[in-house]
Amino acid sequence: MPDLSYALNIAASELTLAIGALVLLMLGAFIGEKSARLISILSVALLVAASAVAATGPLGEAFNGAYVADPLAIYAKVAIYIASAFAVVLGGGWMQRMNIARFEFPILIVLAAVGMGMMVSSGDLISLYVGVELHSLALYVLAAYHRDDLKASEAGLKYFVLGALSSGLLLYGSSLIYGFAGSMRFEDIAAYAAANPGPGLIFGLVFLICGLAFKVSAAPFHMWTPDVYEGAPTPVVALFATAPKMAAMVLFARALSEGFLGAHDQWAQVLVLICLASFVVGAWGGLAQKDIQRLLAYSSIANIGYATLGIAAGTEQGLQAMVTFMTLYMIDTMGFFAILLSLSRSGRPIRKISDLSGLKKDRPLTTIAITILALSVLGMPPFSGFWGKYYVFGAAASAGYWMVGAAGLVASVVAAFYYLRMIKLMWFDEAPEGQPKTDKAPVEAQWIGWACAAFSFPLVIVGLTWLEPLTRIAATGFGAG
Repeated sequence: MPDLSYALNIAASELTLAIGALVLLMLGAFIGEKSARLISILSVALLVAASAVAATGPLGEAFNGAYVADPLAIYAKVAIYIASAFAVVLGGGWMQRMNIARFEFPILIVLAAVGMGMMVSSGDLISLYVGVELHSLALYVLAAYHRDDLKASEAGLKYFVLGALSSGLLLYGSSLIYGFAGSMRFEDIAAYAAANPGPGLIFGLVFLICGLAFKVSAAPFHMWTPDVYEGAPTPVVALFATAPKMAAMVLFARALSEGFLGAHDQWAQVLVLICLASFVVGAWGGLAQKDIQRLLAYSSIANIGYATLGIAAGTEQGLQAMVTFMTLYMIDTMGFFAILLSLSRSGRPIRKISDLSGLKKDRPLTTIAITILALSVLGMPPFSGFWGKYYVFGAAASAGYWMVGAAGLVASVVAAFYYLRMIKLMWFDEAPEGQPKTDKAPVEAQWIGWACAAFSFPLVIVGLTWLEPLTRIAATGFGAG
């Protein structure tokens, strides 16, 4: 009989968050709406505590191999929980300013974090699906959180409908894989795939890849992303663009590399096509955008293409490159959305790219921060985004995918246009006649944005000296529970 106390000790970080979320929910219900600020503070403390529990907890497998705690899972959880805590901080201030402060908001983020933790620790197809659905259900509600806003309601509905479609693809693929392999566990599936790489199993694998590609918004399964990014509340989009992307990419790597490493040649072809489609859609689709959040949606599609290229390599170097890229991308993206939350005129958020005209006069430091973050996401050396792409392209070239890497470089050059247009508007264009000055920036959003920009450059030079060994440990210890 398996030792339950040992299993719960292995899964202590998710247990901490789940119990904490229930306690906070009861606290909020008893105190009422006035508890929103208190619950936000306690949620941040809970997420930080969970990341400490994950970092110091034991490695191993629990629940008959359904749950895996290896160095990759631990690294991803710490990154996910910290990003979620930043989203709670940004969302708390935003809710106060919009007069819709409710205690449910931070609790939903905590519940989403439980699901994301399960995703990165999935050891079989059932825990994979439970983790994906647990985090998705919370995100559906968060997308439509500002229920009086028509765009937010539309974003939540689109996300829910297309998310349900992706779940159907995921389940169909999982059922086919189980039918042929006779097991849900990735280890057993890998053994079967190595001995019997038949078309039925590959067919199920393709459906599984399609379902997971929906979750990371990789093209051609990206159709929900621009509308949801545009319509959902900005702090919610800051969460969507960071923590769930890291969780889904690690889950992607785990499902393919643990369950189907013997069929690498087959699934690598599918991933290469997804990478190329993401490059094209992300780079060229962003050129016509006028809304900043919609632009960042297309930017995320292209960047997920770069991260997927690391998984397609199918090597330890590729896995490390993907984790490094996603970590640096999360910091840049969180900074971008924090800066966006700090910008408004006469109480109206700055959402259009054209609204950035002449920003250097009002907010010189913020303009510098946006410039750094834009150049970083673009991949300009020596900013952090460059190092992320450097690792990914290096891993792709080593695995023989240098042509796909070259296509990614071309996409980066095309995407440079829309980032450089933002920089040109801020620094070289004059503000329109009679345009009011920007409002006083919220402290939390401004400082998070500045801190992320400072990391993107110059702190990244120092940061890589500890980030690189950590990602190597995560990649090397992958699956070694």
